Amino acid sequence: MPDTKDALLAGIERDRDRLVEFLSGFVRARSPNPPGDTLAAAAHVRKLLDAEGIAYKIVDPQPTMPNIVATFEGPSPGPHLVLNGHIDVFPVGTETWKHDPWGGVIADGKVWGRGASDMKCGTSCSIFTYIYLHRIRDKLKGRLTLTAVSDEETFGPWGARYLIEHMPDEVLGDCCLNGEPSGAETIRFGERGLLWLAVTVKTRGAHGAYVHLSKSASRIAAEIVGELAAIEKIKAPVSHNFAPLMEAARVEMDRALGAGATDIVNRVTLNVGKMDAGLKVNMIPAECRLELDIRLPLGVERETVMREVNAIVARHPEASVEEINHTAGYWCDPHGTMIGFMQNNVEKMTGQRPKPIVSLGGTDARLWRKAGVPAYVYGPVPSGMGGADEHVEIEEFLHVMRTHVLSAYDYLTQ
Repeated sequence: MPDTKDALLAGIERDRDRLVEFLSGFVRARSPNPPGDTLAAAAHVRKLLDAEGIAYKIVDPQPTMPNIVATFEGPSPGPHLVLNGHIDVFPVGTETWKHDPWGGVIADGKVWGRGASDMKCGTSCSIFTYIYLHRIRDKLKGRLTLTAVSDEETFGPWGARYLIEHMPDEVLGDCCLNGEPSGAETIRFGERGLLWLAVTVKTRGAHGAYVHLSKSASRIAAEIVGELAAIEKIKAPVSHNFAPLMEAARVEMDRALGAGATDIVNRVTLNVGKMDAGLKVNMIPAECRLELDIRLPLGVERETVMREVNAIVARHPEASVEEINHTAGYWCDPHGTMIGFMQNNVEKMTGQRPKPIVSLGGTDARLWRKAGVPAYVYGPVPSGMGGADEHVEIEEFLHVMRTHVLSAYDYLTQ
């Protein structure tokens, strides 16, 4: 129905200033996780939905981490599409910012601030996609559900995972569309697994001048870090090798995620995220704790990596290892119905056809894939995500909005 799609696009253009101001206010509504309090951000969303006369419910097993769920059905049977986005964001550290990280400043054609790209841009697209299609629900088939969730940044139990575990009939659907940062030239159909470990080294400790009396926990930890480089040589099995698809998208993937992204997506990677040791410069540390962020390509199991890690740690009797967190990597059809709709719409608008890729980082989309539901991620470039000067280009924000609205419409009129 070209006329309806043209009307949807015209509505987005007419609402341009409103959309940008909503995103700016969303960024100003602080929701860093940790600690994870998203009440202000949820209130910002609720105010919009209330103004539109849209019914929704709050699901808040953790009262400071509310989840907003809304749903409607069209007049005829059809598929169930779920729009998912999170409202919590990374905390702000000691970085130097060009603009106030909580200011939602609109400048230089961008919206600046923590969460602008990850993922208040994408969540805004989900919310307004729901609003636009709710207005024309009499023309749609099936069902549309909005899930604006908390507790994504720490892989916690109070957000999307809670909804899927406790109300699957309402939120799983037949397909999920998510606006996490991806870059407009790519669509994510899968993501690598995650394994977080803590390695603790304990020794007697001593005065810094008396190195003959005790081993140094920090030096042993440093040796372990060096040896752990061996896990990065573990290769994914051929049966899970998406290398041809990734190679076909090398230019687009490296442009969106940084040069070299294509080279590591099918490899085990290691980041020593934290290292805590020592009380004073002239004391031999009696304890050192490492926290490791290991990412697993599709097909590499936790047990494979843990065998190597355990063997390395065992060579150091002062050390022990524990698992902090784990989630397997999941993927869905890289040529599925929704991905085709998105590719067609983007190609019509820009002349470029986005390519399917596997994500480097984790998203809530994995939870739908784990349950056997296709889930696709299409969002802005991750500019400054997790660091200073996070921002989103306004034109890119509006492009992602158009893509979500048109593709959701296509899905519910097929």
